[in-house]
Amino acid sequence: MPDQNRDVAPGPDGTWFRTRSELLRMPVGWELLAPGDAALTRRVKAAGPSWVVQEKRGNKLFSRGVCAPTARIEHIRAELAVEREDPAYAKGLEKSRARRDAQQVTYVGEFRDAVVAFLAFSPDYAELQARVASAIASHATPVGSGTVARTQRISIEQRAASATIAWLRHQTTSYDGMQIARVRGRRRQVRQQLAQRSHELLASYRRGDRIDPASCVLRLALDRGRSAEANG
Repeated sequence: MPDQNRDVAPGPDGTWFRTRSELLRMPVGWELLAPGDAALTRRVKAAGPSWVVQEKRGNKLFSRGVCAPTARIEHIRAELAVEREDPAYAKGLEKSRARRDAQQVTYVGEFRDAVVAFLAFSPDYAELQARVASAIASHATPVGSGTVARTQRISIEQRAASATIAWLRHQTTSYDGMQIARVRGRRRQVRQQLAQRSHELLASYRRGDRIDPASCVLRLALDRGRSAEANG
């Protein structure tokens, strides 16, 4: 067991872990490296077999650290400490950070453009379309947000469409306050029904239907968001 990589979940205590089929005890001489130091974790995993500990809550997986030989962890930690004392290390980090920031700015712009393309409002609603696209991009694109906008498994066009429907579900329907029965498939059914309503809502703006600004659910949602930011 210690000679192979594994994905495990927390067990009954800090020395026991679960796989899909069995309960395993952490090998002697190993320890759990808590999350928090990405460079250390990455190097520990690359240096040999380890157990990646993840806990599922709802539909999300949360990292609980990596199990690996204590000697390996301490050796790599010491190496990193020496590297981090070198001024060149800090410069390298700053360059990497600047590169990631630039990539993020580019992606946010590309994602917003994809949302605009999906909305495809009538020219009569160009200003509203721009505001809605910006709000959706701002909500969906932060690094680490876990939203569909951050996945690489589907195209950016699909990400934009899914993020838009999700934003509409939370901002223009009563979904967040609904009491949904804990019956298998019921939540998905509700989401599908609300998605249909959202598509119908978008169609009215795409056609250019006359909509009273005072009752426009999109303007109301944007105003609520602006008020929340001002008060937050």
